[in-house]
This record gives sequence, C-alpha cells and structure tokens, in this order.
Amino acid sequence: MSADETMSRAPVWRKVRRNSALMIGGGVLMFMLAVAIFAPLIAPHDPYAQDLTQRYLTPFWHDNTDPAHLLGTDHLGRDYLSRLIYGTRISLGVGFGVVCLSALIGISLGLAAGYFGGLTDMAISFLITTRLSLPIVLVALAAVAFAGASLTTLISVLGLLLWDRFAVVSRAAAQSLRSREFIKGLRAIGASQMRILFLEILPNMRSALIVVLTLEVANVILLEAALSFLGLGVRAPTPSWGLMISEGRDSILFDPWLTALPGGALCILVLAVNLVGDGLRDLTGGRLK
Repeated sequence: MSADETMSRAPVWRKVRRNSALMIGGGVLMFMLAVAIFAPLIAPHDPYAQDLTQRYLTPFWHDNTDPAHLLGTDHLGRDYLSRLIYGTRISLGVGFGVVCLSALIGISLGLAAGYFGGLTDMAISFLITTRLSLPIVLVALAAVAFAGASLTTLISVLGLLLWDRFAVVSRAAAQSLRSREFIKGLRAIGASQMRILFLEILPNMRSALIVVLTLEVANVILLEAALSFLGLGVRAPTPSWGLMISEGRDSILFDPWLTALPGGALCILVLAVNLVGDGLRDLTGGRLK
C-alpha cells in the first residue's frame, strides 16, 4: 500500500474509532456472528436432544441448578444455552438471506427506473407504490400460511416483500448520477449501458445501500421472530428465538427466564444491528449530502 493510500484511509479509521455507536454495535454484531459460525463448537449440548427427566431446570443464578445446564432446560428437557446459541444462526441466517434477495430485486428495479426513466420509471414506480400499500406482516402471514411454514418459505416470502427501500434509494441515486459529467463522457465514448449501470453508477451508491442493508437486517430479524412466535415462521423443533418465546409463554409466571432469555438475545442483536446502521449513516452522512 502506498503512502497516499495510507493517508487517505487514516481519517476514515479515526472516524470509525470516534463513532461509539458503530464501535459498540459492530463489536456485539461480530460476537454474534462468531457465535453463529462456531455454534457446533460452542454449544455444550445438542439443541434438539430431549430428556423429559430434566424438564424445567433453572438457570445458574437459581438454587438447585444443574452445572451441566447453565441456563436451564425447557419443557422438553432441551439445553437452553445450546438452543440460544443455535438460534443466533437462524436469526442472522434469515436476516442476511432475506436482505440479499430483496437487495437483488430492489437494486435492479431501482437502477433501471432511475437510469432509463420514461415508461420504465413509470412502471417500476407503480410497482413500488403498490408494494408500499401492502401491509408486510399481514401479507407475510397469509403467504406463509398458504405455502406452509418452513425456513425456505419464510426467506422467499420476506425477500419478495422487502425490496421497496432498496428500489427507492437506488432509483433516487441513479437519477442523480445519470446526469453527471463522467456518465455523459462514458456514453460519448460508446460504453455499454451494462457497464455504466453496474461498474459506474452502482459503485457510487454503495454508501447509501450499505446503510439500508443494515437497517433492513434488523427489520427482518424482528419479522422472523414475530412470525415464528405466531407459529408461521420456523417450524419446531428448530431453535428460533421467536419460537422459543412462544413455547415459554405458558410458563411466564413460574419460569419467566424461558421468555426473557431469547427475548433479551433478540433485543441485543437488533440493537447492535441498528447501532451499526446509525453509525454507518453518521459516517457517510457528509458524502450522501
């Protein structure tokens, strides 16, 4: 790396270190990602293994606990710590899977609408308006109930419903970039439209798209937990945090930790993702203006 590149990157790293939201949220999110990736190595037990003789063991801060189950067991005797660890995989996997699908759809439509304009822009704007008029939760409930509850169905349905923000942001960015001098110069020398769209315009809107991506991940994680809580998301016995909250609600008065632990983990993960999104927005705010 040259000295000029080092000097140009140094202010960016200083801004990152000074951004407490980005540092805290990024640290927690990286920890969650590490837990999800290394779940088979970290989890002390099989999250699916049942032992009815070990039902409703209390966590370590209660009396008469079992050291082999630090966070106790659920109504089927499954280790709660292991299920929480594997639940991180479900939440992050659904979050990033849905966002990748919705980003592919939304960015493609937004680029086409913003760059070509005219009838293309009118048709895609109509699609965006139609999508914005649909209530996400109700449509997702109906679609999942019709197609059947499964992880693949959940990712597909949410991915096909949550592309509108990517489309709106990429459309506005493409509209502002298509009139720039360097785009006009590329047209003048005969550059193809695909090269202009994907090698010139798309890289210049990455800052805004990264912010939208992080905020959408948090939204998807909450939607997955809500649908799983209602029994229309991830199927049992998959260790989803929303499903764990649903299974523990019947014992909330006697064993509140069955809902508090997955609920707290869900809150921390969503907060971390939102902090990363807010930090990236503050970091790139000057360039976006």
